[in-house]
Amino acid sequence: MTAVGVATEDRHCDIAVVGGGPAGSTAAALLAERGFRVALFEKSRHPRFHIGESLLPANLPLFERLGVAEEVRGIGMQKWGAELVSPAHPQPARLAFTDAWNKSLPFAYQVRRSRFDEILFRNAARKGALALEGCRVRGVEFGVDGGARLQVRRDDGGEEIWRARFVADASGRDTFLGSRFGAKRRSARHNSAAIYAHFRSARRHEGRRAGDISIFWFEHGWFWFIPLADGVTSVGAVVWPYYLKSRAKPANEFLRDTIALCPKLAERLEDAERVTDAEATGNYSYACDRTHGPGYLLLGDAYAFIDPVFSTGVMLAMTSAVDGAHAIEACLRRPREARSALARFDRRVRRGPREFSWFIYRVTSPAMRGLLMAPRNVLRMKEALLSLLAGDVYSRSPIGPSLLAFKGLYYLLSLADPRVALRAWRRRRSGLREAGDAGA
Repeated sequence: MTAVGVATEDRHCDIAVVGGGPAGSTAAALLAERGFRVALFEKSRHPRFHIGESLLPANLPLFERLGVAEEVRGIGMQKWGAELVSPAHPQPARLAFTDAWNKSLPFAYQVRRSRFDEILFRNAARKGALALEGCRVRGVEFGVDGGARLQVRRDDGGEEIWRARFVADASGRDTFLGSRFGAKRRSARHNSAAIYAHFRSARRHEGRRAGDISIFWFEHGWFWFIPLADGVTSVGAVVWPYYLKSRAKPANEFLRDTIALCPKLAERLEDAERVTDAEATGNYSYACDRTHGPGYLLLGDAYAFIDPVFSTGVMLAMTSAVDGAHAIEACLRRPREARSALARFDRRVRRGPREFSWFIYRVTSPAMRGLLMAPRNVLRMKEALLSLLAGDVYSRSPIGPSLLAFKGLYYLLSLADPRVALRAWRRRRSGLREAGDAGA
């Protein structure tokens, strides 16, 4: 090591994975199992705080595949469904995963992401990946000796040069490569911001419903209410960016006042104590204009992030990592198959956000809210919808025709009351325009 903390010799690996969250740790574990030399770079140190505690039933087979099912069960709170609370409806609606088309995925978990992410990261190390914490990838150059040259800075100030045959970007919303290539695009159809904190002693449901996620619609967007196994509840508001931009007070006070705008949620938090400071984040919805390129691919949030109303983040991240591991193996070991493998990866990575986005873009509309609050199983539409909400979008469950019928019913209901639909459309368009102005 030189006096300025720069390594005198480059270090080498087959695959460099940037980011030690669910996507990166999953990809690193699967690739290390296949005999590759994998370096997994995480800029922070586990355990570290992360939002997005609600998982989907479709995650459970992935935990089995990785060999972490028991560990996740040990930290998780079972989530058998979701409760929807609307100010326009007198009673809440409950959606149960057991009513989905695929009966093999009856529940999911709520988890503290700090512990969950650490389980996946340590598992990658057990599988043989070199799992490096406190290491931030600061730069990358492709085309050097047919691979990539990465500049890495450790949190002790030291710097290293790594050479890799392939790079998997799993850097989350940092979108390490997407930002460097100018590939990141904010959603023109949906953009939002969030403010959130953890609370203790929130009023939960009893029995089997204790772990259900609750979604509360209110004037400026929607709230999540996610019970965790240790008695803490994650509460956050996803709102139009112009509303968050109107904040003229500290985040803790702003969150308190925002909660007061939703009386049914405020009642559940009446005796609760906030145990973390409120945090706010913007630029929630985006996608990159590519999923891969020569010598690299993008996983999970590094490719796209959509509004989290359906708790899709971890499932999409881990699924993209499974698909990404197949594609990388083909590129490095079976070059003749690389093109078709990357094309398949591209189709599947784009598919998940696309399938969910149609519903997310419309989740605040009166017609969609009405359908979600009183789902009917005509043409098995309810079963198909619940399968979608369970994350069952990659299997062979034949939910496509029923979802198409659901979409048709949505449009019919919108046309039945065009004034309400037009008013909602104008409000949404106004929110998007103001969001664009805020980011200009």
